[in-house]
Amino acid sequence: MDSEIVVAACAVVIAVASFAVSVYEVRATRQHNRYSVRPILQLQRGMSVGQKAGIRLINAGLGPAVVVGSTLTVDGEVVGEWNKAGADRAREGLVVRPYAMTFVETQTIATGYEEFLLSVDPYDPQAHAEFLDLITRRLHLEIRYESLYGGENYRVTLRPRTQG
Repeated sequence: MDSEIVVAACAVVIAVASFAVSVYEVRATRQHNRYSVRPILQLQRGMSVGQKAGIRLINAGLGPAVVVGSTLTVDGEVVGEWNKAGADRAREGLVVRPYAMTFVETQTIATGYEEFLLSVDPYDPQAHAEFLDLITRRLHLEIRYESLYGGENYRVTLRPRTQG
């Protein structure tokens, strides 16, 4: 075998290996960028006597969350989305009407966001017993969201607590 052929073959192998490493690095960088702006939504119940109480939505991730949909269920019946109409149906019949913050279509939740979706202020266990029952036993809320990149289909769910 001629030395020029060996050198040419080695150059081709090095070029192909370099290309493979570059492709791998681009993919790794792209994945890192997606993770670095990943939103992490949390739904939490909070009840402190004398304080604002209810269901809190928190974005604990590093990037904004784009809400693409939600499902609200009360007493096992799907009420609809978490919008004004859905919140009104969930609150109907309560003696003390809680405050609601709802979504509009494709709402963006900023990094560091922390607000109550359904709340009373100040919380009194006796005056707000129906509200406590609603948010702990009767209400089920699921929020579907994505990062700015889209297509991840993330979900956060607040489920009714079971007794026992």
